[in-house]
Amino acid sequence: MTTPDGDGLLAEQLLRLTRRLHRIQKRHLEPVGITPAQARLLRTLTHFDAPPRMADIAQRLEVVPRAVTTLIDGLEASGAVRRVPDPDNRRVIRIELTERGREVLRALRNARRAAAEDILAPLTADQRGELGGLLSALIDGDRRPA
Repeated sequence: MTTPDGDGLLAEQLLRLTRRLHRIQKRHLEPVGITPAQARLLRTLTHFDAPPRMADIAQRLEVVPRAVTTLIDGLEASGAVRRVPDPDNRRVIRIELTERGREVLRALRNARRAAAEDILAPLTADQRGELGGLLSALIDGDRRPA
C-alpha cells in the first residue's frame, strides 16, 4: 500500500511521463506534417463503417463540434480528408478519408511505433509486459466488487 506522499509522487511521475510522451510523439509526427490532434481525428475516422458526420466525430473524440471543424479544415487543406454530401440528405456533410489520408495513417503508425520505442527503450521485455498490465488496470479502472 502506498502512502499519500507516495501516491502524490506516482501522480507526478505519470504527469511527467505524459508530457514526455507528448513531446516525443510530436517530434515523430513533425515529418508527417500533422498535429497530434489531427492524428487522433484521422485514427478515429477508421472506426466508422461509413463516412461520419462531424457531430459523430466530435462525440467520439469527446470534444465540441467547433474543434472538429478546425481540425477538418486543416486535414482537408492537406488532402487527407474531404467533405462529401450525405447520399440521403444533401444538407448533411460527411467526412471521408482520402488516399492521401490513408498514406498519412500509414506514416502515423510508423511514427507512433518509433515514439513508443523511444519511450520503452530502457525497459526489458518482461518490464514492458508488466507495464502493459499495470496500465490496463489503470485505464480500465477498479472492476473489483465493492
